[in-house]
Amino acid sequence: VQLQASGGGLVQPGGSLRLSCAVSGFTLDDYAIGWFRRAPGKEREGVSCISRSDGSVYFADSVKGRFTISRDDAMHTVYLQMNSLKPEDTAVYYCAARHYYCSSYGSHYVYWGQGTLVTVSS
Repeated sequence: VQLQASGGGLVQPGGSLRLSCAVSGFTLDDYAIGWFRRAPGKEREGVSCISRSDGSVYFADSVKGRFTISRDDAMHTVYLQMNSLKPEDTAVYYCAARHYYCSSYGSHYVYWGQGTLVTVSS
């Protein structure tokens, strides 16, 4: 079982990035996929999630209106589109999987990717 997060990089404030979470070794359409981030010196934070059950999506208040999440089950990939990026979005972003339903608790997720670094700076 593998989750591969990619798409991070250096971007200026106000810019955009699209993160991808490619999964292998399990059937994506049985799982909810969450994105989490950990900024330097801070606790891990839930950012967004897309549920398997009905495709419901969830966002942390800090990213609402700026981030969107989507899934392509045929491509075994979930995307996190990040717009209007701010310096406080700087973090390592991780994707994670759990059966069916989203949860804001990282401990509820079974599988984790290795993380991709997003740096928002001028």
